[in-house]
Amino acid sequence: MGNWQTKEQLKDLTISLCEYASVSGSEEEIGIMEFVDYQLKRLEYFKEHESHLQTHYTDDGRKFVSALVKSRKKTKKTLIIMGHLDVVDVEDYGEWKHLAFRPRELTEQMLAQKDNLPADVQNDLEKGEEWLFGRGVMDMKAGIALCMSMIEKAAEGAFEGNLLMLAVPDEEVNSTGMRAAVGKLLEISDEHDLKYEMAWNTEPVFSGFPGDESLYVYRGSLGKVLPGFYCYGEEAHVAEPFSGINGNFMTSYLSDAFELNPELTEQTGSQKTPPPTSLLQKDLKSDYSTQIPHTAVVLFNLLFMKKKMKDVTEELLEVAEKASKRIIQAYDERERVFAKSHDYEPEKKQIRILTYEELWQHAVNQVGEEEVKRQISFIQANESQLDDRDVTIHTVHHIAGFCKDLAPMVVLFYAPPFYPAVESVEHSLVDRVARKVKQEAEQVQDISVTDLPYFPGLSDLSYLQLPDRRDSLGSMLKNMPLWEVTYDLPLEAMEKLNLPVMNFGPLGRGAHSWTERLQVTYSFDHLPKVMEKGIKEVFAQMD
Repeated sequence: MGNWQTKEQLKDLTISLCEYASVSGSEEEIGIMEFVDYQLKRLEYFKEHESHLQTHYTDDGRKFVSALVKSRKKTKKTLIIMGHLDVVDVEDYGEWKHLAFRPRELTEQMLAQKDNLPADVQNDLEKGEEWLFGRGVMDMKAGIALCMSMIEKAAEGAFEGNLLMLAVPDEEVNSTGMRAAVGKLLEISDEHDLKYEMAWNTEPVFSGFPGDESLYVYRGSLGKVLPGFYCYGEEAHVAEPFSGINGNFMTSYLSDAFELNPELTEQTGSQKTPPPTSLLQKDLKSDYSTQIPHTAVVLFNLLFMKKKMKDVTEELLEVAEKASKRIIQAYDERERVFAKSHDYEPEKKQIRILTYEELWQHAVNQVGEEEVKRQISFIQANESQLDDRDVTIHTVHHIAGFCKDLAPMVVLFYAPPFYPAVESVEHSLVDRVARKVKQEAEQVQDISVTDLPYFPGLSDLSYLQLPDRRDSLGSMLKNMPLWEVTYDLPLEAMEKLNLPVMNFGPLGRGAHSWTERLQVTYSFDHLPKVMEKGIKEVFAQMD
């Protein structure tokens, strides 16, 4: 029967994986990799081929696992199946936080309290389908369980090609695991004389809209940048607010300009990117005083498909320019009302729009490159415990301190992470496999399966191709303060791999929410059969 072949076995394995509180950056994110390694070592194949199962390390000491099963028929053809084992935190579970990593108990609690659950959850439960609740059940420990099931099938000789499983950490934050794994994939290929045919990610199906019950197969993954705008106004006492410009006032207009702006979406066929949304907005005043907070920052999540980074940067600067004019217009209108009762003529203000690259160059002109670099090294050495986003903001803030003569100003910069957009819509093998899994899934589930160019939730597939030439990324990388300092991408390895990609995985709802849940019957009864046939399709045309 095997270890992970029945619905109940896969459910048990997923629950065991979920019992590791593998929040990104935690100790259990390392522990769960050790658990996966231990479980795979139980297979007879890896007892006989110990070197085919390896644990690797990222630069920060985290682990990722590769498991290669070679076909009994000698061939170079290899399929990569993959997923991540980290999860987001569980603060949103509130009083049920202690059950977030105990799916059986949490599911019992949810069923007992179903009348108090959100309407969409009640609707799912009323259909009589089996659902499993808990952090990571959908995103994406069920996908890893399915990968392990396919590896076990491969070890039993089910496929006429080689299967390589990859389980990585940190997808939810910086994709540290996948960025480290890219080079390792090349090493494994060279060592075992493999030819990677494609990569199949097992991220779950995401709903396209509220109430959407379709399944999706994705032939790529959306790109993402994290643009930030540093606002440097002018200092003032609260008794004289019009003698300065409040940084919070500035960021409020930038947020209004960018938040959910439909003009900053992108469409390919019927698929459209979600609009940008703010992930952080704050002033940089360290303590309370009666001085207005004249510096502030806002970061946005911006998704893209085919846009070049040069065009993205130009578009962002254009919107920021329009927002700055609205800031000045609003400021002038309010000051004129105030000035009428105080008998003075307001002074016209103007806001400069700069890139980080331009700010850096001005700072170098002011104090010299050596001093600027010394300050940045000091910041990054003394704030290494901070999140990459915070270190980025502090770096821009300190450099702006050399450039007070430019204020008031808005500075565009980029913070990690960066996810290139990748797609394999026209690739013949991906087309064949996508059509196969669509056909099989519609037969076993009696449900519509839609074929889309891009996975909408971001994924590690982004690091298996490099659609843009490296030099075309310059407009972004030159404006990313941490580039090649504490953050980089394996660009050369990505270019060498250049793999066709596809995502097709379990069915669930509520990723990253306290109602995260997995549809068990489809995911663990029907989907394994679909995956098996899809994998066989990869190897259907052998050398």
